Formats: sequence, C-alpha cells, structure tokens
Amino acid sequence: MDGRLFDLDLQLLADATLMIIAVFVLFLIASYFLFNPVREMMAKRQAKIKGELDSAARDMEDASSLKKQYEEKLKNINVEAEAILSDARKRALENENKIVAQAKEEAARIIDRAKVEAELEKQKAADDVKREMVVLASIMAGKVVKASIDTTVQESLVNETLKEIGESTWQS
Repeated sequence: MDGRLFDLDLQLLADATLMIIAVFVLFLIASYFLFNPVREMMAKRQAKIKGELDSAARDMEDASSLKKQYEEKLKNINVEAEAILSDARKRALENENKIVAQAKEEAARIIDRAKVEAELEKQKAADDVKREMVVLASIMAGKVVKASIDTTVQESLVNETLKEIGESTWQS
C-alpha cells in the first residue's frame, strides 16, 4: 500500500459514477411511479381538507346568522306578545265600557218604564177615587133630593143610612 487512504483508481471512479447515475435514475423512476402519486394524493387530500374547512366556516357563518335572526325574532316575539296583550286589554276595556253603558241605558229604560207605570197606576188610583167620589156624591145627592121631598122619607133615609153604616160605627 502506498499510503493512500482510499485506493482511487479509474475503476472505482467509473463504478461510483455509474452508481450515482443508477441512483439518480432510480430516484427519477421512484419519483415518477411513487412520489408523484403520493404527491397527487396529498394534494387531493389537502384540497379536500381545505374544502371541508371552508364548508365548516360557511356553516358556522350560516349558523351565526341564523342564531342572530332567531335572537331578533325572539326579541320581536316579546314585543309582539306585549302588543297583542296590550291590544287585548284595550279591547277588553272597551267591551267593559260598552257593557257598562248598555247596562246603564237598560237601567234608565227600566226606571223610566217604572216611572211611567207608577204614573199610570197613580192616575188609575186617582180615577178610581174620583169615580168612587162621584158615585158617593150621586148617592148622597140622590138621598138628599129624596129627603127634601118629604120629612118622613128623610127620617127613613137617615135610619136606612144608619143601618147600612152600622149602629156601632156612629155611636162610638
């Protein structure tokens, strides 16, 4: 040995060059048949994941907007419910006032009718009293006329009237 660390000769350099070329060709073949399909699969997977992330982001935005819409609707529902209740209270109060007014009108009609009936009854009673007075006056006038004709008749009329009235009534 000559004192060299490596025995670099021409054969070794040719073998090393050939090996480098073979490794490079193997790398190109492996790259074409193995690495490219893996890269394509990785690119497809990356695109799929990116699409799913974009879809998830859109879904989140849609959900957020729907949530806002529902919250606004809930706020509006409370306002609408209050408006409906207020309207119902107002209509109930109007109905109450209407019913009270109708009841007052009915009471006034009943009172007026009762007054008219009382007035008619009063008039009827007055008419009855007048008739009784007329009848009594005519009876008395008839008796007075008869009595003025004859004193014996007059005495008999007084006795007759006393009998009709009753003896106990005029003596007490």
